[in-house]
Amino acid sequence: MSHREPIGRAMSRRFVLSSGIAGLGALGLGLSTDTGTPVNQAMPLTGNVSVEQIRSRSRGRPVDMVVMHPRGVDPQGLPVCLMLHGRYGDALDLVAGVPTWLSDSFEQQRIPPYTVLAVDGGRTSYWHDDPMTMLLDEVPGWLAERGLGGPEGRIAAVSGISMGGFGALLYARRRAEMGDPVRAAGVISPALFTTWRRMRTRDAFRNESEWASLDPLRHVDALGDLPLGVWCGNADRFIKGTRRFIRRAQPEYASTTPGRHNRAYFRRALPELVDFVGGHLHDA
Repeated sequence: MSHREPIGRAMSRRFVLSSGIAGLGALGLGLSTDTGTPVNQAMPLTGNVSVEQIRSRSRGRPVDMVVMHPRGVDPQGLPVCLMLHGRYGDALDLVAGVPTWLSDSFEQQRIPPYTVLAVDGGRTSYWHDDPMTMLLDEVPGWLAERGLGGPEGRIAAVSGISMGGFGALLYARRRAEMGDPVRAAGVISPALFTTWRRMRTRDAFRNESEWASLDPLRHVDALGDLPLGVWCGNADRFIKGTRRFIRRAQPEYASTTPGRHNRAYFRRALPELVDFVGGHLHDA
């Protein structure tokens, strides 16, 4: 089974990589963003990437919202896939490769055009509590105001890396519980610990009971028949939990090829995730 991989933290938070240049370490057109002052309008970084800073009521702070779409395609009217960053990361992490992979796959007619949306969720939040409230209650309004995701600002699919993988599965569960399931989900190296002893070292949850109530491994059935793709390196620190999740969830696609929990593996897997999600959005 072929395998590609996603991104990591390739740059300072104040700079983004030109979406026309592939490769994590290649610096393209670096444009700074003022992360200390809210921005009223989106800042176009390239033709197919923009960043806007918006104040989140749920999080009580400004957050970056990054919109990425294929080159030469108007993002208005396209289905939207939410992509959640990993621990100690932020929305700008994803700019280093996603816009290029979206464009290449669309131009090669492997996928229909769609938009990838990234927002800041906090460095260690696991996307629960306030960040999840932001995703469910605020992000649709932000999208609708900008003509994205249709009149309701609908998010059609969700994906995530590491901590963001945990969050993506939790988001998909919440949407299913609301009677409004997403069309597909894809997760890379999801941060699925199998014991509270390991999870408690992350200082993310108040106690074991809270973690157990949110842990995707314990709530696989809540996802329903969601089309799901899962990628994890076979030497990843989360491989045990991911394999357990794969056994229970029986995802449509699963890859556990060689790799560790690092940007090299992420960059191999992410283009596959982009294609997987796109394959389920053809009639969204």
